Amino acid sequence: MDRLKAMATFVRIVEAGSLSAAAEGAGQSPAAVVRALAALERHLGVRLLNRNTRRLALTDEGAEFLAWSRRILAEFDAVEHGFDARRHSPGGLLRLTAPVEFGRRHVAPLVNAFLAAHPAMRIELTLADRVADLLDEGLDLALRIGRLPDSSMVAVPLGRTRLVVCASPAYLREAGPVAHPSALRGLACIAFAPHGRHWHFQDRGAPLTQTVSARLVANQVQAASLACTQGLGIARLLHYQVADELADGRLLRLLPAFEPPDLPIQLVYPHARLLSPRVRQFIDWAAPRLAAAIPDPS
Repeated sequence: MDRLKAMATFVRIVEAGSLSAAAEGAGQSPAAVVRALAALERHLGVRLLNRNTRRLALTDEGAEFLAWSRRILAEFDAVEHGFDARRHSPGGLLRLTAPVEFGRRHVAPLVNAFLAAHPAMRIELTLADRVADLLDEGLDLALRIGRLPDSSMVAVPLGRTRLVVCASPAYLREAGPVAHPSALRGLACIAFAPHGRHWHFQDRGAPLTQTVSARLVANQVQAASLACTQGLGIARLLHYQVADELADGRLLRLLPAFEPPDLPIQLVYPHARLLSPRVRQFIDWAAPRLAAAIPDPS
């Protein structure tokens, strides 16, 4: 038995004054209304209405249940209207995580713009270079770079990036041309700590790994790219992290024929069904803007 529907039917009977009037108002047959009332009384184990051919009269239990039903139905209506309002103008808290450098460059400015456009929203933005467990950490949404190991996640594709090797023109004038990953063995390199000193390439489709001698190991992308731009050595970073420097010539791209496959950039969330309005609103608003901002690695 649908108890909420049964309560609504009971209230309708009392307010209409008769079973037939309640049935007519609800577009039901009188027999269906009688069955609903009988099922409710059986479920509660009490008689709610004394009825004969001329009139209905509430029992004491019926009067008590009527007041309780009206209160519950009113609260349910208020909740429904609240959710309906959120669908059109969402509010509440959204918890979002992203990698540090991508978040700083692309996600944080977008979050600020979204909050300005949606005054009822609040956002907790966590920037961290680790893969957070969305369910364990109570997160609604994550921006991920790379292939998803967890098939239960729902992914919204935004674009792609790839690892690129680069150096400043000044460094290359001293070091000479770099034609193959093996040439990196004798050169000063700048390592981004999460990527380590074992740099992965592909040679005609086959995997190739080159261990480099790191003159500098940095745990922040900005420190590594700055050292590379200032001519301290060769760095291997994600394309979006050095796209501006490559575009204006401060850095040159090395070994493009040996670059590994592209990495997807995507927004992920743990549930495909019953996605909250605030999460859906952010995805619909942010996804096309993020996709337009990601530089093409090719």
